[in-house]
Amino acid sequence: MAYIKFQNVSVDFPIYNAKNRSFKNTVMQAATGGKVSFGAEGAIIRSLENVSFEISEGERIGLVGHNGAGKSTLLRALSGVYEPTAGYAEITGEIGSLVDIGLGIDGEATGRENIFIRGALLGLKRSEIEKKFDEIVSFSELGEFVDMPVRTYSSGMHLRLAFAVATVIRPEILLMDEWLSVGDAAFNEKAEQRLNDLVKSSRILVIASHSRDLILKICTRVFWFEHGKLKMDASPEEVCKLYWGY
Repeated sequence: MAYIKFQNVSVDFPIYNAKNRSFKNTVMQAATGGKVSFGAEGAIIRSLENVSFEISEGERIGLVGHNGAGKSTLLRALSGVYEPTAGYAEITGEIGSLVDIGLGIDGEATGRENIFIRGALLGLKRSEIEKKFDEIVSFSELGEFVDMPVRTYSSGMHLRLAFAVATVIRPEILLMDEWLSVGDAAFNEKAEQRLNDLVKSSRILVIASHSRDLILKICTRVFWFEHGKLKMDASPEEVCKLYWGY
């Protein structure tokens, strides 16, 4: 059974050489992100502060808040990229992340090589990637370009490759930072269908979005973050009415 529990979780980032940064930059960070504090080693940015919630199987969680509110930090904490510096996190279930889908792709390597590199970063064994290889190439529509260096790809080809690899998994817990758009209309249509299938197959979905319509369409519950704190945890209708003001 998929399950997530955060109990008073905080995530801090030390900023070294903070004394050399301008006062203006420090104030801007404080205004748009989490809390800033100063110690002997320099500044510390608290991106998440005392965040607590439980998510059960079947829930679709939307994350809203201004840029720097803590949404992406939460997604990375859920995926294991960031460890809580305080509090307790319990996550049961296989996690798949569509955050930073291009992470790890090497421009000098071929598309074929990158499929194995990116697949390994997603936690797939080489034998699993080999089984899914033809499906990935077919979906990405790369054809013979799969054996060319990625640096020779157009931006659209690069994105199709990253998308095809990232969405080949079927995790129990799916993390997304905005609904992905993959370029031209023809490819975008089948990419949309693949995303919908991926969301339906997941047991828990957590998605950050600035789209009111998307939040209302697919979410069962919404977390509103502000300056690293969980300001509101309620139904999509309640949160959207207050957050967007209509």
